Amino acid sequence: MKASAGRYGLVWWLQVLLPFLLSLFPGALSDQIRYSIPEELAKNSVVGNLAKDLGLSVRDLPARKLRVSAEREYFTVNPESGDLLVGDRIDREQICGKQPLCVLDFDTVAENPLNIFYIAVIVQDINDNTPLFKQSKIHLKIGESTKPGTTFPLDPALDSDVGPNSLQRYHLNDNEYFDLAEKQAPDGRKYPELILKHSLDREEHSFHQLVLTAVDGGDPPQSGTTQIRIQVTDANDNPPVFSQDVYRVTLREDVPPGFFVLQVTATDQDEGINAEITYSFHNVDEQVKRFFNLNEKTGEITTKDDLDFEIASSYTLSIEAKDPGDLAAHCSIQVEILDENDCAPEIIVTSVFTPLPEDSPPGTVIALIKTRDRDSGENGEVYCQVLGNAKFILKSSSKNYYKLVTDGALDREEIPEYNLTITATDGGKPPLSSSIIVTLHISDVNDNAPLFQQTSYMVHLAENNPPGASIAQISASDPDLGPNGQVSYSIVASDLEPREILSYVSVSAQSGVVFAQRAFDHEQLRAFELTLQATDQGSPALSANVSLRVLVGDLNDNVPLVLYPALGPDGSALFDMVPRAAEPGYLVTKVVAVDADSGHNAWLSYHVLQASEPGLFSLGLRTGEVRTARALGDRDAARQRLLVAVRDGGQPPLSATATLHLIFADSLQEVLPDLSGHPEPSDPQTELQFYLVVALALISVLFLLAVILAISLRLRRSSSSDAWGCFQPGLSSKPGLGVLPNYSEGTLPFSYNLCVASQSAKTEFNFLNVTPELVPSQDLLCDNASWEQNTNHADAGVPFASDTILKVSFN
Repeated sequence: MKASAGRYGLVWWLQVLLPFLLSLFPGALSDQIRYSIPEELAKNSVVGNLAKDLGLSVRDLPARKLRVSAEREYFTVNPESGDLLVGDRIDREQICGKQPLCVLDFDTVAENPLNIFYIAVIVQDINDNTPLFKQSKIHLKIGESTKPGTTFPLDPALDSDVGPNSLQRYHLNDNEYFDLAEKQAPDGRKYPELILKHSLDREEHSFHQLVLTAVDGGDPPQSGTTQIRIQVTDANDNPPVFSQDVYRVTLREDVPPGFFVLQVTATDQDEGINAEITYSFHNVDEQVKRFFNLNEKTGEITTKDDLDFEIASSYTLSIEAKDPGDLAAHCSIQVEILDENDCAPEIIVTSVFTPLPEDSPPGTVIALIKTRDRDSGENGEVYCQVLGNAKFILKSSSKNYYKLVTDGALDREEIPEYNLTITATDGGKPPLSSSIIVTLHISDVNDNAPLFQQTSYMVHLAENNPPGASIAQISASDPDLGPNGQVSYSIVASDLEPREILSYVSVSAQSGVVFAQRAFDHEQLRAFELTLQATDQGSPALSANVSLRVLVGDLNDNVPLVLYPALGPDGSALFDMVPRAAEPGYLVTKVVAVDADSGHNAWLSYHVLQASEPGLFSLGLRTGEVRTARALGDRDAARQRLLVAVRDGGQPPLSATATLHLIFADSLQEVLPDLSGHPEPSDPQTELQFYLVVALALISVLFLLAVILAISLRLRRSSSSDAWGCFQPGLSSKPGLGVLPNYSEGTLPFSYNLCVASQSAKTEFNFLNVTPELVPSQDLLCDNASWEQNTNHADAGVPFASDTILKVSFN
């Protein structure tokens, strides 16, 4: 009874005082929230306000997603109040068996940010189990010669409760011959022994009926009973006797079935049939009969099945030796099982946070992993690691718990999925290990800007393109997923006027095709540059820019424009005068033309299409210069006509024509009568008539000059003023060449200004200056810089009867 009282006190201390002491010493279970509840609470019963105890605000619970992470969810968390609730039936006897302290450890997880909290719930026993005997009736045979004081062990009652609620005592109904004693087995169980108080007499009482009662310590207590029927047999003087009362054996758990354990031996001093002994298990549970065999004749004990230290570390075998007279002896065998490293570690993934954003910082928790090894000692010590991936590591968070965390930057575009091999190895020799694969998906974030295939684009576009034509296509790629990788295109800048961009080009937002909104003209716009932008649909959106240069190519769409010779203001053709004594190679004039195109399309060539005298003049192919090919002959007409074609270098070429009217004369007076006329095709009869008319004109002119000279001499005498003249001494009558400032290439036309004063005493000519808009930077008509216009009529020494001036211009 003293041993029983000591065990009762230990269990009471563990169950009642330990939670109180743990609350006084928080360091006993580091960083744990502890609760204590009785077993068999109804589902959804409140254990405690977990959110409050963890310091979490109730308003934050939906975002924090507080939940229980465990293999079997005995508990749940109310997402609205944060209460820890009972989620399943909690039977202490089923969970912890006969352990004096039953603690349920589990983790709770809160996200945003991720935190792990360790919870311990101590399950207290209630008196929910009644002591029960294996048999409702026990049959015993006792010889009438059995001496008083002899004990007879009985089967114990079983009570699954622990502490004060467990089996506490036995009692026997009142009788004259038997008494009861309580004994304690090495495993701590109490069992009753029947003690014979007085000698039995078969002739007086051949049977005895007893009632055995087992009582627990609950409040109120519960009890169970069994009936004992004792048969008094005839005399058998000597019972069997074992060589020792208790045997102790040590076995390794890896011994094979049929392995020899022990042989018990009992002797009987009787002779003959009364000395024959049989052995049997007495008051043993089913586990003993499952793992051990007993030879009833020899007392040899062997293993029946594979032993497992993790199921039971020891067994108590009660052996009974009985002779034919039903006299029996009892002994116990204590079998200790030695642990071997026969259990590989178990890896249990309690929580996996997948998919994981690729921008998760190092140290982000990916999964919670629990390890378990049913071996003990070093065989049950487990080391866990991640194989073959340096971006992830395991950190020990509490006993048997690990956190799988990131140890480097992640990039979904590089590796979108990881298959992490986690290996657990125990400390046995040789060590055992096991592994699992955790699949981790990486979710996309918008961390990649669109990337163009080229750093810049350049396209060539022929002018006169149709409006709406595709002129280029840009392309950008984005390795992100979904909207983060969807790219749209736009025009953000240009060297064109901002308000004119959309009237020139547009870009398809989906395909990146650039369209011309109008037909381009190389002569107006030779090149322009656009800045295009590719933008993804992420939040925030990322973008990239690229330049597109469009070169508008030239087509031969402009006809050469003849600048000289040109028609006069009244539409009449202008003439060029050639001295009759002009030598071969004499520069007569020059055809000047321009082409608005460029390149070969503007490369001009000059060709004679028609000439009055085909061999009289030559035309420069590239210069357009008209020169005399030979000296003027007597039979050559004084008026010549050249039809010149100006062709560009395009394919096909475009051309324009110009007509040159050339007059052979040594002075301007020779050609005045013909200025109003129009050149006719030359023939011998026409030339003869022309000569006659010229002769008459010259005579008239000479006569007119004589009259004028006479008048001039007369006027000179009466006036001291000098006559003005058109021709100064040293004046060169040869026309000079000049370039108009409005043109930058080619040879520009000649410009003549002629002034004739009539009815004067002296015929003089004055070359007037050109009009202001055509004044060149250098005098084109005279090589002498001293040649100036004399317009001061007040200084003229010759009086004029008439101021009629004839002005002839050749442009």
